[in-house]
Amino acid sequence: MTRIAFTMQLLPGFEDEYKRRHDEIWPELAALLREAGISNYSIFLDDATMRLFACMDVSGNYDPQWLPRQPIMRKWWDMMGDIMDTNADHSPVTIPLREVFYLD
Repeated sequence: MTRIAFTMQLLPGFEDEYKRRHDEIWPELAALLREAGISNYSIFLDDATMRLFACMDVSGNYDPQWLPRQPIMRKWWDMMGDIMDTNADHSPVTIPLREVFYLD
C-alpha cells in the first residue's frame, strides 16, 4: 500500500456545498474509487486559504490514468467544476505533495 497526498483549491463561499456533495457521494463513484485501488481517502479543508488537502492509500494495481477515462469520474468532475479550480478537462487542479514524515 502506498499513501498519496495532494492539494486542490476550493472557491471561496463553497465550503458547505463541497461538504454536502461529498456527504452525498454517489455509490457508483465510491465503488469506482475502490475498484481503482483507493482506500482510506480523506479530504481536509484549510478554512483560511480554501486549500483542500487529500490523502489516500492506493494498492499496487493503482493506475492514475485509469480513473480519468471512466465516465462516472468525468461526470463527477463536471459536477464539481463550478466550485473549485479545474483543468481544461474539468479534472481538479491537483498539486502532489511529498511525504516528509510518517508515524505508524
